[in-house]
Amino acid sequence: MRVNLIVNLYRPDAIRAAKATAEWLLAREFIVGSDREGAATLGVEPQGPDTLASADLMITFGGDGTLIRAAHMCAATGTPVLGVYYGRFGFVTQVKPEETGAALSQFVDGQAKIVDRMMIQTELVREDRIVATLHSLNESAVQRSATTRMLTFDTRVNGRQLSRYPADGVMVSTPTGSTAYSLSAGGPVVDPSMEAILITAIMPHTLSARPLVLAPDALVEIRIETRGDAVLSCDGQSRLHLLSGDMVRVTRSPRKTRLVCIDENDFLDKLSERLQWSQGRKEDEP
Repeated sequence: MRVNLIVNLYRPDAIRAAKATAEWLLAREFIVGSDREGAATLGVEPQGPDTLASADLMITFGGDGTLIRAAHMCAATGTPVLGVYYGRFGFVTQVKPEETGAALSQFVDGQAKIVDRMMIQTELVREDRIVATLHSLNESAVQRSATTRMLTFDTRVNGRQLSRYPADGVMVSTPTGSTAYSLSAGGPVVDPSMEAILITAIMPHTLSARPLVLAPDALVEIRIETRGDAVLSCDGQSRLHLLSGDMVRVTRSPRKTRLVCIDENDFLDKLSERLQWSQGRKEDEP
C-alpha cells in the first residue's frame, strides 16, 4: 500500500508529526512518499506533481489550506485524503494529532468511512471559447483588483438574471466552503454533507444583497458590467486576470473530494468549538 504525505513546512509541530507517521508506516513496510520539498524534510521518496496523487491514501499535516492543496491533486484520481489538524480553524481537516494512529489503523483495516464532498467547476469563457477550467472544493470568487474601484457584477442563474451587484466581488461556494471565505463575507453556514451552490456578494454597496443557496445543479454566470480590472480566484490556489467581456461560468464539478471520516458529528463539534458557541457558562443559563 502506498501512502503519500503533504505537510505544512512552516509548522514545526506538523513536521514532527509527519516524520513520526512516516516512520510508523515505513516500519510496517508501506511505500511512503511526499512532494519534493516535503520528501527532503521527511526522508521519504520524492514524488512529482503528476504522480503524487497516485496513492491509496494521502495524509495532510497542517490546516485546511494544506488539505485543499491535496484535494486539488487527488480529486481527479479519487484518492482519499486524511487531514490531520495543525492550523487555526480546521473545519475540513478530520482528525486531531493524537487521533492519527487510530485513524490510520481504521483505514488499513478497511473500517474507515469515506465521505464525498461536492466540488464546483469554474470555466473562464472568452470570446465564446473556454480558455480555462478549474475545480474548487471551497469557492470561486470574481473580485476587483486591488487598484480598481468597486465594480458591478451581472449575475445570472440558469440563464435568468438574478442581480446586478455593485460590490468588490461575487463568490460562488460549496457547502464545504461555507465555513471558509464565504463565512468571512457573511455567507450562510451549511452542513458540508449537503449538495448545494451558494452565492455571496463580497462587500456589496447595497442593502438588498443577501446570500443565496441554490440547487446543486444550478448554472451561475458572472460578467463584469463596469470598466475595471478583476481577477478570478479558485480556493486561493490560482488567480486569473479577467479581460473586458469575459464570462465566468460555475456549475457542479464532476470531481469530488473524498475524505476519511472518523466522526460523523465532527462538523457540529467544530462549529461549537471553533466559533465559540459553547463558551457561555452553565450557571448563566436561565
